[in-house]
Amino acid sequence: MLVFLTMIAILTGLLQLLNWIPSAVQDGAFQKYASIDEVRAHLKINTVYTPAYYPRSVQWPPSLIAAQTRPYPAVVTEFVKSDDAGETILVITQTALPHPPLVEKLRLAAIRESVSYEFKGRTALLEVGVCRKDEQCCRMTWNEANVGIALVMRASPVELVRVAESMITRQPDAGHPVENARN
Repeated sequence: MLVFLTMIAILTGLLQLLNWIPSAVQDGAFQKYASIDEVRAHLKINTVYTPAYYPRSVQWPPSLIAAQTRPYPAVVTEFVKSDDAGETILVITQTALPHPPLVEKLRLAAIRESVSYEFKGRTALLEVGVCRKDEQCCRMTWNEANVGIALVMRASPVELVRVAESMITRQPDAGHPVENARN
């Protein structure tokens, strides 16, 4: 009986070790999270940019929150339409500079107009075009300190600008100019 209990204890310990190895190896890899607070706590990403304003067409909470710290910090947040939970309407990505945004679920199939847009002491690139099925889509990108932010939304540019402006609560630090937004 003693040998049997010893073998069970050794086997349990071995299984615990085997269960721990993947999480240790994948720590910081791209994965889904239940909330933005969980991203902050688990990955130690202090600043996750989120809007304070959401149009009525956007359903809260986000349908997807995914993040990584390896190979570089990045966060993706997706929102669905309030009247159709299967249709993504807004995607927000933030990535450490100089890395481009992660692959987005919403993409502009064609860009019809691209302008430099000044807001709250920053310069953003605002692009208006179409997504799949010739639906109006807009993208706004800018740099915030050492983070590149990109918003893509199936809506008018006015709504997208309102969402973007609500993400910024302070002016850029004096002596640290914000770089122009780039693709």
